[in-house]
Amino acid sequence: MELRRLRYFVAVADEGHFGRAAERLHIAQPPLSLQIKKLEGEVGVTLLDRSTRRVALTPAGERFLARAKAILAAVDEARAEAVRVAAGEAGRVSIGFIGTATYAVLPALARRLRADLPDVELDLKGEMLTPDQVDALHDGRLDLAVVRTPIPDTELDVRPLRRERLIVALPRDHPLAAGGEVDLRNLREEQFLSYPSRHRSVIRDAVLDACRRAGYRPRLVQEVAETSTLLVFVAAGLGVALVPDSVRLLSLPGVAFRPLAGDRVDVGLAVATLPGEPSPLVARVRAALLDMYPGG
Repeated sequence: MELRRLRYFVAVADEGHFGRAAERLHIAQPPLSLQIKKLEGEVGVTLLDRSTRRVALTPAGERFLARAKAILAAVDEARAEAVRVAAGEAGRVSIGFIGTATYAVLPALARRLRADLPDVELDLKGEMLTPDQVDALHDGRLDLAVVRTPIPDTELDVRPLRRERLIVALPRDHPLAAGGEVDLRNLREEQFLSYPSRHRSVIRDAVLDACRRAGYRPRLVQEVAETSTLLVFVAAGLGVALVPDSVRLLSLPGVAFRPLAGDRVDVGLAVATLPGEPSPLVARVRAALLDMYPGG
């Protein structure tokens, strides 16, 4: 059954007159009448009563009209949705975030996408380690990943967002918690909490390198994958930790954050996608992220 014939039938039913319907459809009346007859032949019943000057619907025609309008509305909606998807204005996108970006980047990006792309379904996954996000990109579980750089996977399309300095997280009752900047050399005897070593951690490497330049190797007593859990351990007095500055947003009771003295120690943040041209929606989300951090 052709959609064209359904549209012709709806026009005749709405106008109640073949001539006016033909004018509305911008076709001649004889072809219109022929198409309606063919439609009735396909359905197997008479849809229009032509016994009077005004065309009227038969009982079967009234029921068929309701169905025809619903079908045409669904087709129009599907077409409009396809256009929105092709333009990157609709669909579903899955985005992963490293621990600290879960608190700083995720909320801001979600608000922006909700405002700019209200028809997009967001699948947001926080507290993911960078290596896990890389795997998720390759197997299709993620469309974009907000990761720490550098990453060993050179096949991905990685675009920088910003650099973020490291600060020290101390138990609130620590002697250095009430002061200003903390000299890394003064943490020589401390127990350090760190991100896992089973995967290459950018922050872990940055901490080891900074302590090496301060003249010692830190005593790593506990590995923690989630930043929020790491801070809980700091609050419990199990050790100190170097964390990105955005971790301040957690404001966990029992934890004091202090800047490091001397040369800045920082780590990179970037958005990663699979190589090649992304879908319009993925491209729009990536562009939104890059626009949020224009300095790169």
